[in-house]
Amino acid sequence: MDQLLSASEYAEIARDLTMPTQAFIDGAFRQSISGNTFQTTNPATGQVLADITACDAQDVDLAVAKAKAAFEDGRWRGLAPSERKVILLRFADLLEQHAHELAVMESLDSGKPIRECQNTDIPETINTIRWHAELIDKIYDNTAPTGSDALALVVREAIGVVGLVLPWNFPLLMLAWKIGPSLAAGCSVVVKPAKETTLTALRVAELAHEAGVPPGVFNVLPGGGKEVGEPLGRHNDVTMVSFTGSTETGRRFLQYSAESNLKRVVLECGGKNPAVVLNDVDDLDVVAQHIVNGAFWNMGENCSASSRLIVHADIKDELLARIGKHLSEWRMGDPLDPDHQLGSLVSKAHFDKVCSYIKQASDEQLTVVYGGDTREGNFVEPTVVDGVGSDSRLFTEEIFGPILSVTTFTDIDEAIALANDSVYGLAAAVYTSNLNHATRLSRAIRAGVVTVNCFGEGDVSTPFGGYKESGFGGRDKSMWAHDQYTEIKTIWIDVPA
Repeated sequence: MDQLLSASEYAEIARDLTMPTQAFIDGAFRQSISGNTFQTTNPATGQVLADITACDAQDVDLAVAKAKAAFEDGRWRGLAPSERKVILLRFADLLEQHAHELAVMESLDSGKPIRECQNTDIPETINTIRWHAELIDKIYDNTAPTGSDALALVVREAIGVVGLVLPWNFPLLMLAWKIGPSLAAGCSVVVKPAKETTLTALRVAELAHEAGVPPGVFNVLPGGGKEVGEPLGRHNDVTMVSFTGSTETGRRFLQYSAESNLKRVVLECGGKNPAVVLNDVDDLDVVAQHIVNGAFWNMGENCSASSRLIVHADIKDELLARIGKHLSEWRMGDPLDPDHQLGSLVSKAHFDKVCSYIKQASDEQLTVVYGGDTREGNFVEPTVVDGVGSDSRLFTEEIFGPILSVTTFTDIDEAIALANDSVYGLAAAVYTSNLNHATRLSRAIRAGVVTVNCFGEGDVSTPFGGYKESGFGGRDKSMWAHDQYTEIKTIWIDVPA
C-alpha cells in the first residue's frame, strides 16, 4: 500500500474527484425512477459534495428483480469457484490501484481522518476482499457417515438475493465485510449504504463491474431507511439481510422478516464496551495508549469502542494522568491533513447528540478530566469523564462519540459485574499481568470479542459480532461469515446392493 501523501496532494485529489451520483443497478449507473435527489455534504466544512439519486421502493423492486434474474440464470453463482476467485482478486487489485481516490472520497463524505482511511480502512477493505476470494475454493463440503447402501452429501449453496445494509462509520470496510463472503458464496447483492456516506459504495460497485462481476450481481441503492431499507427488508424475493447499525433499527429488520417471507437476518448492532484495568498491570503507559486508541479512534464512532473505562481505584489517578499525556499527542482538525488523528463527526445531528452527553455530565456534576469542548464543523474534543456511576446515562447508553466514562472498582468480582452491567455485549478489553485473572475475566465477560492487554477486533480470520442486544443471527469476518450466506442441503443417494 502507498505511503501517506501530503495535505496538499490530498487536496489536489479532492479537487479532481468525479463523484458518483446515481444508483448502480444491473451493471450501470441510472437515475432513480422518481428522479428525486438528496445532497451529501462534507461534515467538516459543510460543503456540498454532490446531489445523489434518492431511491425508493420502486428502485428496490427493480434492483431485486435484476439481482434475482442474475442469481437464477447462474451467471455468477454458476461459475466455478476458481473463476469467481479470479474475478474477486482482480477486483481487489482495482481497489488498490484506486486507493488514494477512495481514501479521499471516504474522508470527504464522512469526516474521517485521511490517515485512518489510507492506513487502515482501504488496506483492510482490500485485504478482506482478497481473503474471502482465496477462501472460495478452499471450503470443502462433507459426506455423512452412512452405511454402504447410501451416500449422503452435505453441501452449501448460495442463499440467493441478499440485502446488505451499511452503517456510516466505516462505509468501505463494512461494505467489504459483507460483499466479501456474500459474493464469494455466489449470491447476488443489493447494497443500501448509509445516506450520510454513499459515495464510496457506488464507486466500488463500478470497479467490481470493471473487474468482471456480471451485471445484476452487485447493485447499490442510495437513499433513506424508510425509502430503501424497509422495502428491502420486506421484499419477498430477498432471502437474507445483513445489517450493521443501531439496535433500534436492527429490531425493525426482524419485524420486516416476520411480516414478509421469514428471510434470514444477521444483525451487528450497538455496543457499550468495557475496558477493565486491574491493579497488577506491568506498564500503565502501554495501557493508557490502548485506552486512548480504543476510546477515540475514528472519533469514538465505533461500535466496538472502549467507551467504559472500569479501573481499579488504586491506579485510577495515575492511569488518567498517562491517558492525558497520550491524548495531548492526538491532533484534531482538517480530515484531509494526514497530521490529524481526529476528524469531524459525521453530521450536525450526530454532533448534537454527542454534545448532549457532555451536557449530561455537567447535569450529573461529574468531573470532566479532559476535553469537553467543541469546534465549528462538527468537531468534538476527546472527552474523559470521571466518577461515572452505573446508573448514569454515560455508563449505560451508546454515545458513539469521543467520550470515555470512568468507573472504579476494588475487587475482581465487582469488575466483572460492572463489565456485564449492560444490555450490550459486543466487545471488551482486559488489562492484567496475571494469567489467571486474564483467563477468568475473558471467560466471564459476556461479549463476542474480548481482547487481553490490547484493543482490537482480531483480524479478518476471526469472527466479529456480539451477545445480547449487540448482535443476532451470525458473525462478520472469518470462515463463519461464509456460512450465513449459504443454505445447507442434504443430498441422500441410495446405493443398491
